[in-house]
Amino acid sequence: MYGPSICRVCPLLPFAVAVSAMTGGNDVGRRGTHAYRPLSLKRRAWLTLGAVVLGGGGVVTYAVASPSGDGPGGGDGARPKRPVKVYDLALQGTGGDRRELSRTDTRQFSLLGVTWAGAGKRLHGTAQVRTRSVETGDWTAWHDLDLDVDPLDKPGPRVRGASEPVWVGPSDGVQVQVVRKNGTTTPLPRGIEVNLVDPGVVTDAETEPDGNGKGNGDGTEPAAFALDGTDPSTSTTPDPSADASTDPDATTSPSPTDNQATATTSPSPADTSPEGSTSSSATTPPPATTTPTPTATVPTAPPSTAPRPQIVPRADWGADESISPEAPEYNTDVKALFVHHTDGTNDYTCDQSPAIVRSIYAYHVQVSGWKDLGYNFLVDKCGTLFEGRKGGVDLPVLGAHTYGWNREAAAVAVIGDYTQTSATDAALTSIARLAAWKLGQYGADPAGTTQLVAGATQKNLAGTSFTTGTKYTFQRISGHRDGFNTLCPGDLLYNQLPKIRSWAAGPAQGLKVTSVGSATLSGTTYYTKGAVKVGWTTTTPGTLISRFELLVDGRVTATAAGTATSASATLPLGTHSVAVRAVHVSGRATTTAALKVVAETTAPTFPTPPTLALRTGTVSTTSVPVTLSWKAADNAALHSVKLLTPTTATFGPTVTSAGSTAKPGTASVWSMRAYDYAGNYATSSPSYTPVVLQETSAVRTGTWTTRSSTSYLGGKSYSSSAKNAALTWTFTGRSASWVVSRATTSGQAYVYVDGVKVSTVDLKSATTLYRQAIWTKTWPTTAKHTVKIVVVATAGRPTITTDGLVYLK
Repeated sequence: MYGPSICRVCPLLPFAVAVSAMTGGNDVGRRGTHAYRPLSLKRRAWLTLGAVVLGGGGVVTYAVASPSGDGPGGGDGARPKRPVKVYDLALQGTGGDRRELSRTDTRQFSLLGVTWAGAGKRLHGTAQVRTRSVETGDWTAWHDLDLDVDPLDKPGPRVRGASEPVWVGPSDGVQVQVVRKNGTTTPLPRGIEVNLVDPGVVTDAETEPDGNGKGNGDGTEPAAFALDGTDPSTSTTPDPSADASTDPDATTSPSPTDNQATATTSPSPADTSPEGSTSSSATTPPPATTTPTPTATVPTAPPSTAPRPQIVPRADWGADESISPEAPEYNTDVKALFVHHTDGTNDYTCDQSPAIVRSIYAYHVQVSGWKDLGYNFLVDKCGTLFEGRKGGVDLPVLGAHTYGWNREAAAVAVIGDYTQTSATDAALTSIARLAAWKLGQYGADPAGTTQLVAGATQKNLAGTSFTTGTKYTFQRISGHRDGFNTLCPGDLLYNQLPKIRSWAAGPAQGLKVTSVGSATLSGTTYYTKGAVKVGWTTTTPGTLISRFELLVDGRVTATAAGTATSASATLPLGTHSVAVRAVHVSGRATTTAALKVVAETTAPTFPTPPTLALRTGTVSTTSVPVTLSWKAADNAALHSVKLLTPTTATFGPTVTSAGSTAKPGTASVWSMRAYDYAGNYATSSPSYTPVVLQETSAVRTGTWTTRSSTSYLGGKSYSSSAKNAALTWTFTGRSASWVVSRATTSGQAYVYVDGVKVSTVDLKSATTLYRQAIWTKTWPTTAKHTVKIVVVATAGRPTITTDGLVYLK
């Protein structure tokens, strides 16, 4: 009643144009990789037929290139359609312990395997194949086929024993040898054949020209194959398993003629399916994407807690329903989803995936004698899901995928080999979406566990023993290896199952706010004028999220699709809490921590407008050292203050002054703008003019002498060593600075402001300096002032040299 583990055919997967580096063994990854290498298809010349005599007297036609490059369909590069075909070549007996097929030209094929009469009969020995590439004409090295296949439960008499098939890419020649295992006396099974599968060109997309990057054929018909000149369409191979005996090996059937080939396009259905169930109907069911009308044997499709993902129906990948006329069978529910990989190369393009699925189907039905494709679903590395076994994707179709566990589970196979390569996120996402929907039909949590009843006594890869009829605990999403002794679905894909469970079950993982647009962060608070655009990320793919909700003060103010990464809202003035909630397709939700956001529109102020004051430093005819001071404030949070003219600079909210320079004799607007964190701002723009008063404009008393040098302002200065000699300047302004020359012999001077002595200034310096603003004075407002300089006549260094006075107006 239970079918074989489908990973007896996991490695069979043909990849439409690439030669596969397949692994052998009882299941995926059991053996090392083969010597096949990827190759690309190029358009070939139209083929005609030739003939060659083979060893053993067989005559086989073969393909040769016509001198003309023209062929059917003209020169537009389009591929004519051709059906899927299976070619069976009998092996020649050279003794009781050996069968072989010498180098043989064949019709084009891409997949092969070795089969024999009677699924219950093991082939104890070695089977090797080599093939010839259509593109290069080169023969591959010998490749061992894996004969250690999964057991079959109650196989029908038409179900054949089979090796694991191998994808070899487009080929037109084959050589096979099968040798009995040394030291054994068990004879080789009868009716040994090599089975060649040509996936054909079936769908409209595959007929498009090479320039579109589509299709898996080369635009030519496969070369004809005939036996001794007979019409290949009428030649047949006796079916050694056609007898109705429960033991296919109990009687002896005639051996097929050596080097004989048969093209099988629509065989009769197997007497018994791989699951051991006998069909009572030969009618073709409706397409699986349309749920069959519920009957006594067809259940009703239950609704799901999650949406159904897009699934390519059988018709769209080119399933020939005539080869599988038996009606599907149904389980009562789906308690678990087993994940497989198909093995083979990962170096396929995803437009080749339909041909890959089609080839699996042909091998299962036309070579192994199964009633239908074993997997319920398949998915490629681009995330495209394909309907596998017919019966309705939304129904609990009984498959043949996980030996001993088919009656309570469904299965999905990832196209490729994942023993050394991880599956793509696209594939994982599709599996998670499939699991959420399929398990959601039966109220099952994809991250939970369930109890399954063993349908066979066996062990899994970890060594856990199972006994028929006993219940065992499984993850709802399990790997093939959890139920059977196989490496499937490959170590790296198996290690990704926890991610699939998390994605499928929800809630969304890794949800966090990454940005708050139109707002600025200060500490832990965002400030805005009102508009916000909140951005987020999750580690769960968006296709598994139903929607995102933007919450303001706990209420939903905006909704976005599951694939969105941001949402916008306008906040009323005041302080708010803002969060993002992700609702998974399962309905489970998760919410980010709330953010504090203040919406305000009040502009900053300048309690103290920008003011300029002279400062000490070097003065020139183009530059006077000044200090710019200001005081800015905001009702919420001041962000920065920017100097806009006469130069530019940006200052933090706590900075209130900065040194600069101004050009003397020129009125300069000192424009400053204060910003708050919400983006509001205010501007203040006072104007100031530095004025240089030469010493010649001062009122002099006492003795002063003139000195000339380019180092002096205006080229001249006054010096005096006479005690009480004085210079007096009168001006209207708000800041003043006295400019002098300094040296080691410079003396001292008294400074009087508006008749009051305010300072004693020492001009002495270790180095000689010119045009030095040595003393400054600033008043709160502009007014008329008098500054008087008096020589002290310091002992030993009585001389001072003055270079003028600078004031601001």
